[in-house]
Amino acid sequence: MSMVTNTLGRYFAGRFVVAALGVFAGIFVLLVLVDYIEMVRRTSGLAGASAITVAETSLFRVPQLLEKMMPFCVLIGAMTCYLALSRRLELVVARAAGVSAWQFIAPALASAILLGVVATVGYNPMSANLRELSKRMEAELFGSAPGGGVQDASGFWINQVNADGQVIINAARSEQQGARLTGLTLFRFDTENHFKERIEAREATLEDGYWLFKSARRYSLDAPPVDQARFELPTSLTPAQVRNSFSTPETVSFWQLPSYIRSSESSGFATAGYRLQYHKLLAQPFLLAAMVMLAASVSLRFFRFGGVQKMVLSGVGAGFLLYVLSKVTEDLSKAELMHPIAAAWLPVLVGGLTGFLALLYQEDG
Repeated sequence: MSMVTNTLGRYFAGRFVVAALGVFAGIFVLLVLVDYIEMVRRTSGLAGASAITVAETSLFRVPQLLEKMMPFCVLIGAMTCYLALSRRLELVVARAAGVSAWQFIAPALASAILLGVVATVGYNPMSANLRELSKRMEAELFGSAPGGGVQDASGFWINQVNADGQVIINAARSEQQGARLTGLTLFRFDTENHFKERIEAREATLEDGYWLFKSARRYSLDAPPVDQARFELPTSLTPAQVRNSFSTPETVSFWQLPSYIRSSESSGFATAGYRLQYHKLLAQPFLLAAMVMLAASVSLRFFRFGGVQKMVLSGVGAGFLLYVLSKVTEDLSKAELMHPIAAAWLPVLVGGLTGFLALLYQEDG
């Protein structure tokens, strides 16, 4: 029986992996097409934007978006796998051979954990690096737009104070976790907080002790605008401080997160977002396993009993509720109202226990 079980285990695991990867590939293609259409719309007025460059930019942006949808890919893939096995009466044959539901769920659970480990240690760093490449390509695409893309600036702000006064920096886009900025607007004030000048620049890089701005235009109250190819602004900001202002936890790879957390703590910055992302990545393999449990609890019913549509809707609804729970715990953790470990692992425990209890009731209740 052990040989039969092992053979069946490999068969069930293979069917699950093929179904999950198929759903993953399908959603990937769909996201690429949607994002490409949106990028074409945004770059329609740019003469230097080629179709290949736009397609590459969309292709590099999608992996990080798809990473957030990975639990749903596993959920839909597991439901598809088990419903197909049930429709072809393979589950009936397995049960007739004395194989319990727990035995043919175990290979999918092991495969989901393995997929989660690969996603955490391999896919996440790749998606973070591709996202950085897409930001660089976006900067090249929109850097030639009127105003250097400054009109689209949002979200990236930093404030620095030195001996000359105060400078407020606004950037439309950031690369390399804030070490390179594009689409900039600077507001300079003197030591008495009186406005001095406004500076617009195409890009800036953080050097040792100063910001280096390129293609800058300076506006003051008592003089016409002045163009400068290079402009240096002294700063006491460290790369860690800039990184905390311009980078988001999602753009930092799994292997870099521990060093980011240590540097943020030593600089006195809040680390809740980085800790949450780190523990979410650690919990990802078990979250995928929880999704398999949820899928199995709603898709092991035999086709001849009917109610397939209700089962599918129940599985999708359970996945949606689990997603809502994860977002709530994530927001509570970022507001420092919940510990990052609890916020990352609570959805895993809820999803896993819900699926386990439902299967226990169906099989042994």
